[in-house]
Amino acid sequence: METLQGNNTVRNLMFCFCLLITSVIIVGGSPQETSKEVDPNANSVNQFNHETSMPRFAEPIPNVTVSIGRDALLACVVDNLRGFKVAWVRVDTQTILSIHHNVITQNPRVTLSYNDHRSWYLHIRDVHEEDRGWYMCQVNTDPMRSRQGYLQVVVPPSIIDKETSTDMVVREANNASLICKAAGYPEPYVMWRREDGDDINYNGDTVNFIDGEVLHITRVSRLHMGAYLCIASNGVPPSISKRVTLKVQFPPMLTISNQLVGGYIGQDIKLECHTEAFPTSINFWTTEKGDMIVSDMTVSGEKYEAISTDSGYNKYMILKIRKLSPQDFGSYKCVAKNSLGETDGFIKLDQIAVPSRPMAITEEPDDDRKDYDDDDNDGDNGGPSDNINFNSLPTDNSSLNSDAVRWSHDGVFGWLASAGCCWIASTLMFGR
Repeated sequence: METLQGNNTVRNLMFCFCLLITSVIIVGGSPQETSKEVDPNANSVNQFNHETSMPRFAEPIPNVTVSIGRDALLACVVDNLRGFKVAWVRVDTQTILSIHHNVITQNPRVTLSYNDHRSWYLHIRDVHEEDRGWYMCQVNTDPMRSRQGYLQVVVPPSIIDKETSTDMVVREANNASLICKAAGYPEPYVMWRREDGDDINYNGDTVNFIDGEVLHITRVSRLHMGAYLCIASNGVPPSISKRVTLKVQFPPMLTISNQLVGGYIGQDIKLECHTEAFPTSINFWTTEKGDMIVSDMTVSGEKYEAISTDSGYNKYMILKIRKLSPQDFGSYKCVAKNSLGETDGFIKLDQIAVPSRPMAITEEPDDDRKDYDDDDNDGDNGGPSDNINFNSLPTDNSSLNSDAVRWSHDGVFGWLASAGCCWIASTLMFGR
């Protein structure tokens, strides 16, 4: 009986202890729940107060564009910095450049300056292309706060000589390609044009310039010969150009405007010949017997004077014969030779009668008058003055070439009189 009562007492005590523990837990938890219900915005207020007291960036970091070799400046402005520190970091390489007042990088071109504990400036001297990229200004808050700015490094154009054509020589009717390679940032725009400003006959079209790195000409002609400019530009001054000369080789070609020339005894006369060739040809005159008169240079003498004038691949030859004598009449040959070939042409010098009275006079250009300016005076022999232009005879004896030969009325009379046709001359002169 006593044992049973003792067990009941233990049970009662344990039950009371459990109730006590439960009541303590309930009572201990209720004040916290009551506090949360009383001030639900307390955390928001605390968070706002904390945010306003933290550092903040006053403005974005502006992007900067600078030419290679110049100096760059990146600015970071932080308000309410207090005891926090500012650092500059190169983003792509994760390189720390500076922390607060100290420069960390070993790059001697990078320096730091600051003003009023608010403005922090990163200086980069003598900017290189590898400096191009993103830069970060960060504050060591928790979590970290940062802003980024981009440094753009531009490079003016330059010609890559080892990849660009040099002066070129090509045979006529072959194809030619001129290549121009340029470097720079942004990538340069390349064009070709002639140095003299003339238009280019480009594969059937006439254009003033060609876009692109390659100037490809099909079936090159002598008209393409000259200096060309490769011009590169990318908006970063200065633009740059390179001169490339195109030389076109072809055998000599010869043109004679008057193949039959008339002159009278004692007259000074000149024979003209025009040649084209590249390489430059060797030009000379010969008699009908094949005797060479002059070589390819200006030679003056009592009887002959040879004048040669070069203009590009053109050469203008003049042979002056002073005081014509009977032995001077006959054929003269103009010869042009170069490494690619040879050509020649004949001019026939015929004798005409000395006019019995003054012929029609045509003044020659000043240059021609200077060519005839010498100490001889045909007036002493009863001949006309040096300024008289004696017209060439037609190349075909059966017809007159009006383009090559100019006739005066007195000139016709002299020619017919020398042929013994006096009645025709009388009819022309007196109308009978």
